Amino acid sequence: MPASIFQDLAQPEYLHVLLNPIPVYGLLTGIIGLAIALAIFRGSRAARTTALLLIAICAASAWPVIHFGEAGEDRVLAMSDPTGSQWLKAHARRADLVEPLYYALAALAVASIFLPRKWPSSAIPAALLTLVLAVGTAGAGAWVAYAGGKIRHAEFRNEPPPPGAAR
Repeated sequence: MPASIFQDLAQPEYLHVLLNPIPVYGLLTGIIGLAIALAIFRGSRAARTTALLLIAICAASAWPVIHFGEAGEDRVLAMSDPTGSQWLKAHARRADLVEPLYYALAALAVASIFLPRKWPSSAIPAALLTLVLAVGTAGAGAWVAYAGGKIRHAEFRNEPPPPGAAR
């Protein structure tokens, strides 16, 4: 059994599927945490910092998810039917468009942790700005994941792939 686990972990497409919930569901957890920190624990720097750190980590996790997705793309393409292949192209194109949002969010979340040390009055505005960007980024990530779920799951294909899905 351990040999099969290591064999799976050597496949980039497996790692992509394993990690891809982090930038979507992990980010949503960070959003909820930051909203609670701002609404309920307004004065708690620790609560705000914890949520911002979670957002930064989840946003930065887009890099390995995209890296392993690109590395496994050819293998998944070879396993896919024609409609799945079109969804894969749409998924990859969407990921390319959304990727910079994740990195901008990670940078903003980190800045929102450290800026208040020098400028204390920036704490709440920076956290609010991070929250707004995080919500938008989570929505964009859901858009990417929507196409990704249709690649190998014909039962989820309730609409044709988007036109011009070429990368």
